[in-house]
Amino acid sequence: MLRRELLLMRSGLTPDDVRETTGALAGRALGLPELAHARTVAAYVSVGSEPGTLALLDALRARGVRVLLPVLLPDNDLDWGVYEGEASLARVRHGGRMELLEPAGERLGPNAVTTADVVLLPGLAVDARGMRLGRGGGSYDRVLARLDRAGADPALVVLLYDTEVVDRVPEEEHDRPVHAVVTPSGVRRLT
Repeated sequence: MLRRELLLMRSGLTPDDVRETTGALAGRALGLPELAHARTVAAYVSVGSEPGTLALLDALRARGVRVLLPVLLPDNDLDWGVYEGEASLARVRHGGRMELLEPAGERLGPNAVTTADVVLLPGLAVDARGMRLGRGGGSYDRVLARLDRAGADPALVVLLYDTEVVDRVPEEEHDRPVHAVVTPSGVRRLT
């Protein structure tokens, strides 16, 4: 129910709405100490009405940060590739789902994410406990489980719109809290 409401709210955003928040979101995120000291960041390319990430990806790359981007596998797990700029992205349609922008270069394998100092997670909402509501595909649940198994402990940061920080999201046993949420108006530390 909450997931459907949030997706409906996002579908009402115009491309101008998304563009206007992209710069503010990047500015707030770049101010995070975790990102200031990161050598490798696992991120994603926003699509549709998701909070825009390209400005942030380019700024991280300009700082010399190695930016890893996901490649969706047939089983909904994620492989990773290095972001080499917007021209290095390929449009890929996965079944009947939305078109994603993925790195066109070498595949590094699903475990590449365990080298990240920070993992930027997509989501639809986060609550005060740091629990994140995703789209429901389970791709990032697998990423978080892989990090746990590897003993990796990167900073987990969700990028959202201001209205998507909510009182409570549904939680499942495997869910793991995030450390911070970045919105166009600011940063909230959660755990």
